[in-house]
Formats: sequence, structure tokens, C-alpha cells
Amino acid sequence: MNVDDAGTLEKGGAKLEFGWSKDDKAKGLEAAAGFGPIDNVEVELGLARTRDSSVSPSETTHGHGLAIKWVPLQSETGLSAGLKYEYGRDRLDGVSTRVHGLTGLLTWAFDGGQLVHVNLGREIAHERGDSEGANTWGVGLDLPLTEQFHFIVETFGVEHDGPDRAVGLRYEILDGLKVSGAVGRGNGRNFANAGIAWEF
Repeated sequence: MNVDDAGTLEKGGAKLEFGWSKDDKAKGLEAAAGFGPIDNVEVELGLARTRDSSVSPSETTHGHGLAIKWVPLQSETGLSAGLKYEYGRDRLDGVSTRVHGLTGLLTWAFDGGQLVHVNLGREIAHERGDSEGANTWGVGLDLPLTEQFHFIVETFGVEHDGPDRAVGLRYEILDGLKVSGAVGRGNGRNFANAGIAWEF
């Protein structure tokens, strides 16, 4: 999901994620590893590579990032709440763009297993000595069709842009091993993603 949940790995838990994405003419691959060093905290490191074929010659962007989630309020039903800090750096043709973001995370869990996620945040991008800030938002709905099969609906965006909307599916193959995929549209282009995640 693009909209994040207010939850963390258990202390000592870990996860690996691999994904493919397509955003208009740009296609990318990404990988991430996460770890729960202490209760209610999750640390994640990520790498990404994106190739945009809409320009000639095509452009390839390399990125890496760090995310830290702190969710002191976590409940199996009812409200969970926390914060997420993110740092990302993309490099294209020798020019680096650094982005810092802070997002408030809210999740409401219903007795039937349905989840509603709300994200509100702000990000600041730095490039060649200039800085630009923007507010971010997102709302997501996770509906369990069966114990292993979930249907996802979400909308999200950045200040001054229109909303992006996506629908997707997630399936738990084995305990802790999940595959997912989503398609969406917004701001005049189509996008899609697919991935696999393993928590252990």
C-alpha cells in the first residue's frame, strides 16, 4: 500500500520486501529490509532503480532511503497511532535530490478485521541548494475477503496535485509470506505495482 499502517514489527522481528512498479512510462524495481530493534519501533532501509523511457535517451534514477516508525499506541481493535520519519535520496545524471518527511499514522481496526488507515504529513525536498516543502495525505481501506485474501482501496496525494486512487489485492501464501498487486490512476497517468514480502 502507498498509505502506511500504524503498526510495527515485533521486537526482534524482521522483514524483506521486493517490488516492481510502473508509473506512466517509468518502470522500477525496489528492495527493502526492516527490523524491530525495540518495542513499538521499526527501522527500514531501501534501494530503488527506475528507468523512464518517455524521454530520449531514457533516464535511470537510483535511490536509497531510510524510514523509522514509532507507534506507541497499538491495538488489535480500535485506534493505533504513531509517527514515521523518512529520508530518501535519488540520483539522476549526477544531480541528487534529498527528501525528508514526517507523517502521522492512524489506523482503526474493526472487530470484523477491516482496517482504515489515515496518513497526514509533510515532506521537504532539497536539490542544488533549493528547498521546497509540501503537505502529504492518504486514506486507505483494507477489507479481508478471507483470512488470507484482502482487498485494498486507497487514495493519496501531495499538496497542489490531484489525488491518486488505487485498488489492489494481497494474499498470504504462507505464515508471514505475502504477495500483492495494485493498479491506479491519478494526475493524468496510470500506475501499477506488484511485490512480495516476508516477515520472520
